[in-house]
Amino acid sequence: MQTNRLKIKHAITEGETSLGIEFGSTRIKAVLIDNRYETIASGSYEWENLLEDRIWTYNLVDIITGLQTAYSEMKQEVERSYGITIRKIGSIGFSAMMHGYMAFDSTGELLVPFRTWRNSTTSVAAKELTNLFQFNIPERWSIAHLYQAILNEEKHLPRIDCITTLAGYIHWLLTGKKAIGIGDASGMFPIDELTQDYNESMVKQFDDLIATKDYPWKLKEILPKVYISGEQAGELTEIGAKILDRSRNLQPGTPICPPEGDAGTGMVATNSVRKRTGNVSVGTSVFAMIVLEKELSKVYPEIDLVTTPNGSQVGMVHANNCSSDLNAWLGLFREFSEAMGQKVETNKIFEVMLNKALEADPDGGGLLSYGYYSGENITGLEKGRPLFVRSPESHFNLANFMRTHLFTAFGALKIGMGILTKEENVAIDRILAHGGLFKTPLVGQKIVAAAMNAPVSVMSTAGEGGAWGMAILASYMMNKDQKESLEDFLDKKVFEEAEGQEIYPDQVDVKGFEAFIERYRKGLVIEQAAVDNLML
Repeated sequence: MQTNRLKIKHAITEGETSLGIEFGSTRIKAVLIDNRYETIASGSYEWENLLEDRIWTYNLVDIITGLQTAYSEMKQEVERSYGITIRKIGSIGFSAMMHGYMAFDSTGELLVPFRTWRNSTTSVAAKELTNLFQFNIPERWSIAHLYQAILNEEKHLPRIDCITTLAGYIHWLLTGKKAIGIGDASGMFPIDELTQDYNESMVKQFDDLIATKDYPWKLKEILPKVYISGEQAGELTEIGAKILDRSRNLQPGTPICPPEGDAGTGMVATNSVRKRTGNVSVGTSVFAMIVLEKELSKVYPEIDLVTTPNGSQVGMVHANNCSSDLNAWLGLFREFSEAMGQKVETNKIFEVMLNKALEADPDGGGLLSYGYYSGENITGLEKGRPLFVRSPESHFNLANFMRTHLFTAFGALKIGMGILTKEENVAIDRILAHGGLFKTPLVGQKIVAAAMNAPVSVMSTAGEGGAWGMAILASYMMNKDQKESLEDFLDKKVFEEAEGQEIYPDQVDVKGFEAFIERYRKGLVIEQAAVDNLML
């Protein structure tokens, strides 16, 4: 134990550490790891998106405050635990929610509020571009936001000098480099797997499409440069070091790896970057990613085609809504327990309530729920309206209530995954899951296994999350052997001794989920009516 402590202190002092900072939808987290890929310290900052003028956004003040707070908490934990002030870090990487739209002019001014992945206001643009490219362009993608702004004739367009993602913005702020990792880039604009860059023919198609607008830019000129995992994409500048570390202890010059999206860090954190592997990432939104062996036979609006951090093509099913409504209900139950004079820890509420779902009827007892805080592209709803429905014949009890809300959290995801597995016969050797839901053992895993009808594993590292995955990518840049692939680095070094628990789908659960999904599909007309008529 003492030897291990001395090794960690040496790694901190000598700058043999790697730092990952990820901007999630509800939390910004910083994770510092040593050269054995174990977490030394972490820090976080809680935040929430805002609905302003019908646009889901985060403001720049919160972005910078969250960055500094997460780093400061991590730094203070190091000082408390090891008595060392961080002055050097071996490598750093930044990650964030994918997609969205951040447009800047030549002075670095943000031209319009950050439009996040959660906005479903670009349906016209997404459909037109999908038809033009014959490649699915989801509403969340940066190019859809840009083209929708063009269709809307927004005034900021002639002033654009660059557009980027949130991770790309943080990287630019701290390095001065307009760079992006290929996985994050693949949520901005389609990527050519052969050239490992933006698809040139589609870039030309887009430029031709908007040629009559006479903007003073071409598309390639305003997109960030694409980098592959393992490459260095800049270094921490003197200004960047002062922004990151308000105490001014951190020295500039740290190599920084390509910024990545949360999808890419999820793949790394679950060791699922090889072909025929997949992962499920659960949070405010939920997405499943399967690394493909071959191209899909046709375009599906429910399937995004993105890439791993090293450029392999991935079929991604992304549902905008997952845990928000479930969390809101559990918050209500916590309020009830407090009103009854019983103050209960949030983790205990989650544990007790989620486990009730294991006692439920297989199909949730005929109950129905849509946890749509926002629109859902997979089911074709532009706006969200959280809704819980039951009939007099439903078996209404707490267990069924909880199972129904877990089922609906993965309802849209299951519809999308059915396309990959049933229509495209995509082969999946293993699926790994991560996210806060899996901190409660067994329950979430059983539900996801039922949704996928495939074995689902949760690694012992799953709780580390995307910030840890980003730190691993930063470490890979500095510590890989010559020509060592990301897949081999993860298999042979990071996850060689990692433990995991695999659960096979219970066919009773699978059939129950299928019955729920049939009810879920039929009930979408109710959800649409709620959107149209209930002006709450």
